[in-house]
Amino acid sequence: MKRRTFLTGVGSALGLGAAVAAPAQDKTAVDAARKGLPRRTLGRTGAKVSVVGFPGLALRRCDQAEATAGIHKAFDNGVNYFDIAPAYGNGDCEIKMGIGLEGIDRSKIFLSCKTKRRDKQGAREELERSLERLKTDYFDLYQLHCLVRPEEVEEALSPGGAMETIIAAKEEGKLKHIGFSAHTTKAALAALDRFDFDTIMFPVNFVEHFTIQFDQQVLRRAAEKGAGVISIKPVSRGRWPKSMKRTRQNWYRTVEDPKDVGMAMRFALDQPGVATGIPVSFLDITDTAIRASRVDRPNTEAETAELEKMAATCESLFRRVEQDVAAGIMPPRPHYPDSPHECPCRLYG
Repeated sequence: MKRRTFLTGVGSALGLGAAVAAPAQDKTAVDAARKGLPRRTLGRTGAKVSVVGFPGLALRRCDQAEATAGIHKAFDNGVNYFDIAPAYGNGDCEIKMGIGLEGIDRSKIFLSCKTKRRDKQGAREELERSLERLKTDYFDLYQLHCLVRPEEVEEALSPGGAMETIIAAKEEGKLKHIGFSAHTTKAALAALDRFDFDTIMFPVNFVEHFTIQFDQQVLRRAAEKGAGVISIKPVSRGRWPKSMKRTRQNWYRTVEDPKDVGMAMRFALDQPGVATGIPVSFLDITDTAIRASRVDRPNTEAETAELEKMAATCESLFRRVEQDVAAGIMPPRPHYPDSPHECPCRLYG
């Protein structure tokens, strides 16, 4: 039984019971829909990826039936880039995505996964477990996940570090391309300077751009190195104001109006080297982003001015961690206690 098409029939072995049946697909309708969502080349990978990626983290909010339906709906609407990590839902999101992708031709999917482990053995354990959960024998892209400090880059790229596993796995055919995600400028630049990564995930977002000019230095270095850029947090509206009641259970606020989502996605996609963006981890906003991104055009001057005006009312999501890491300070608590991306056991003693 080959895994070039996603495996079926192993849901019970993973403790979730029988896999949810994948929705039937009308090939003609599906192909027509895919043509409506633009695709771009992801740096030197040469892969053509949809300008909107599927946020696997969203699956922590779904049962299996909802997850499967959401995955197939996104695929039918043109999404071919699917992002996941073992840190999402403590592995639950990987399991749900593995089942949800059943019935979809593996060759039509650009599947991206990550590891937070910085050591060789830990990275190998996560990689093999992720392959099993996703029911595939290779990842199109595998990344060091959530680099915050330059010391993490050094650890991962030193002898005995995670990169030894990642490079070996590429030689074994278990992954095609190597990338990383970062939440600070110092970590991103350190990684780009140490290794010829194929891709970088970084917060490319209108609030961060207009409030702290967060993206420009990293985008320039990525271009110099030939790394494709994946925007994370493209529809973020920054930190939740302390006086505001949270309308969604999420560690940051997002734009939600379809017009605003469209402007935010276009802003991120118009930055140098950006091939795709991963919306916030809610399926409804992802659907809105897909609809809003069917026309591949930059914002007008008026729309850019509107985003800049909106950003002036927002608080940067990354200012605090950016400043602390730049100063070599790590506080005794996470910057974002409710963020699934932080690992207090590693970052905070």
